[in-house]
Amino acid sequence: MQKRIVFPIALTILFTSVAFAQMGGGSRPSPAASATCDLGGGKTVKTNYSSPRMKGRKIYGDLVPFGEVWRTGANEATTFTPSADVVVGGKTVPAGNYTIFTVPTADKWTLIVNKKTGEWGIPYKYESDELARVDMKVSKLASPVENFTISYEKSGSGCTMHIDWETTRASVDISAK
Repeated sequence: MQKRIVFPIALTILFTSVAFAQMGGGSRPSPAASATCDLGGGKTVKTNYSSPRMKGRKIYGDLVPFGEVWRTGANEATTFTPSADVVVGGKTVPAGNYTIFTVPTADKWTLIVNKKTGEWGIPYKYESDELARVDMKVSKLASPVENFTISYEKSGSGCTMHIDWETTRASVDISAK
């Protein structure tokens, strides 16, 4: 009799815990983060992402393979939301909701702006939904960055998006159209 009661209770607790963790409850190893670019005139670009930690691992060329599409963070796909039409690395991106992915290599990165939203981030199977692919500049950071970070730096009439992790910075310019 006890087994008939304990087993359903244990299953309920297990499924509740898994569902809670998948919905973002509790502590996540790669916590949510965001960055915003103020382009002026009430125009903004907001990026929401999950920030994995380096934890002594080799990142680029190992954990994140060179030459393959990467979700650019962890967990859910990274979102990119311009409130107005913008120019990203020379390509027009209309106001709306998008996801971004990258293809890192040792000396050049490609940023992918994708119209598909709401996905987990891997595997990448959204080529038909791509809005743009743009080149990113790659530079070496003076010291390692433990937490994967996306940030915006005001530059001229726009902002430069920086993706920093390990000892690598990938950057692309964004301006209002």
